[in-house]
Amino acid sequence: MQTVLITGSSSGFGLETARYFLDQGWRVVATMRTPDPSVLPPSEHLHIVALDVTEPESIRRCLAEAGPIDVLVNNAGIGMFNALEGTPVAVARDVFETNTLGTIAMTQAVLPQFRERKAGVIVNVTSTVTLRSLPLLSVYTASKAAVNAFTESVALELAPLGIRARLVLPGRAPTTRFGENARARIGEFPAPYAEFAAKVFEGLRDATTPTTSSSAVAAAVWRAATDPSCPMRIPAGDDAEIWFNS
Repeated sequence: MQTVLITGSSSGFGLETARYFLDQGWRVVATMRTPDPSVLPPSEHLHIVALDVTEPESIRRCLAEAGPIDVLVNNAGIGMFNALEGTPVAVARDVFETNTLGTIAMTQAVLPQFRERKAGVIVNVTSTVTLRSLPLLSVYTASKAAVNAFTESVALELAPLGIRARLVLPGRAPTTRFGENARARIGEFPAPYAEFAAKVFEGLRDATTPTTSSSAVAAAVWRAATDPSCPMRIPAGDDAEIWFNS
């Protein structure tokens, strides 16, 4: 039985991806900052583990508890909305610590076991905002774009070792907790940007364009994990497909 470790499994994309892999008969290590067994159906193939991707000791304990894994899905992330001028550097650093450095740290931590077995897959979940820039997301976009560049580069050095690295790029997902997550870091918009920000949020509320479901992301992650012939970047969701091909 193959094993997948998924970071950020308490809600949204990570939660749906954990369900998807369980349905396919995989052993799933679902990690969360605060473990909550109630979010997933009980299963002998499910192992819920505490993990904070910004803490090296937490990563060490998590991998020791998880045991050997075949696939790492780096999904844990935090959102951020604000004009750059209204974003304290400490908040920007927090976003990069989780979204970018957390992904790098988890990838680095699993490489020894993958290298020894000459097999393993790393799937990094980023965003289509890295393909088409949107306002008030400069710091968040930068943190995800860095993961794109990291993944495409590290994939070249890992391929000769039998290790694959792939990217899944979801579109806008209003049914997830991204907005709630991001609002915790919004703070006050600087006065010169307030009118512009209000128009941006009004546009998001009134949008009628296609969006992305968590199930579409889970299916894309599954493809990245199980199909060696899949491309480096896999769009996930109707809007992601449109942006990816435009």
